[in-house]
Amino acid sequence: MSCYISSNNNRLYVGLEQAYGLAANFTESGRIPAVDIKLSQQTEQPLRRDKTGSRTFPGLPGGFRRMTSFELTTLLMEWTSPGQEPAYGPLFQSALGGSPRFFAGATVESAPDAGNITFTSDHNLVADQAFTYGGDLRFVRSIPDTRSVIINAPLSRTPSAGDQAGPAVTYFPATMPPSVSILDAWDPGGAIQRVVAGAAVDQLRIRINGDFHQFEFLGIGSDVLDSSTFQAGQGGLQAFPVEPLSQNWNYSIVPGNLGQAWLGLTPSRIYSILEAEVVLDNAIEARHREFGSSIPLCVTGGTRRVTADFTLYSSVQPEILSLYDASRYRMPISVMLQMGQLPGQLCGIQMKSVIPEFPAFQSDEDKLRWEFRNCRAQGTADDEIIIAFG
Repeated sequence: MSCYISSNNNRLYVGLEQAYGLAANFTESGRIPAVDIKLSQQTEQPLRRDKTGSRTFPGLPGGFRRMTSFELTTLLMEWTSPGQEPAYGPLFQSALGGSPRFFAGATVESAPDAGNITFTSDHNLVADQAFTYGGDLRFVRSIPDTRSVIINAPLSRTPSAGDQAGPAVTYFPATMPPSVSILDAWDPGGAIQRVVAGAAVDQLRIRINGDFHQFEFLGIGSDVLDSSTFQAGQGGLQAFPVEPLSQNWNYSIVPGNLGQAWLGLTPSRIYSILEAEVVLDNAIEARHREFGSSIPLCVTGGTRRVTADFTLYSSVQPEILSLYDASRYRMPISVMLQMGQLPGQLCGIQMKSVIPEFPAFQSDEDKLRWEFRNCRAQGTADDEIIIAFG
């Protein structure tokens, strides 16, 4: 008999909610790699001002407002079901706001160069939507006609007639992000299981060139349900959710050093990137001050803030020098980061217009490093960042 619960016996499931705070239906396909999850719930503790004739604190009644927060870390894993979202897709919907848009693939008819492609049939792509070709994930920059596209960066190899462009799923920003539910499951069976209902992603953090490619989601929830104190009606449920059967669950993760970086006024592939981080901040606020409820009733987003930090080795190559010039004159550059290099293991992050901040020169090592910090992405309307998997 074990005297403790191993932290390795943890499984995470995610599901998209149909209405805020009503717990989702968890399925085996919604299981994501569990790296870490932190849940916190704080109860409001107002100051008692009634005179009791003593300096002793007499306590507070139950029923005060509760605020729930979460931090979840997961890994980029292989996407094995084109036409269906990756397991962590609902989290990206909550972070960006838009529903996923799928591309099933198409046959290449011709390609004048590595940035212009014509397909044998209508592609049904829209601007900024992604597709894959071999180990490349690219976003559509413009659409000359229903069978042709111009992409945001050249492919590693110019396609030939008859080649196949591969599937991808693309997430766009939108005004109203949906909420998700998170099941935090543990072994043994008698351990306390938890569900975060009404989880809304306030921040998404993506780091480049770590040990593995990983995603961090931080946000607020409506409530935390648990198997020990659950009562019918919480989260719209009559019974606490049963963990889906997933004994044979298996997945592949992606080394953090694999990928591509394309930056510049005219995007050029940069090979000297040491590290990068993209942060999406939704400025989420909970509707939690209304009379009659102790938990938030909904959430709303403020002005979206998307920033990129990147550190690279300096050189006299034109594509590197142009980044410095762009920071001096505050000229917007394109930033596209691809994580992974094999079909089914690709994630792309596209920011079409980023103002690079003046870089810090770091000379404490043998090679000079430039550190660009808090470079903010801008756009026209819900288009400052697009994320895709393929």
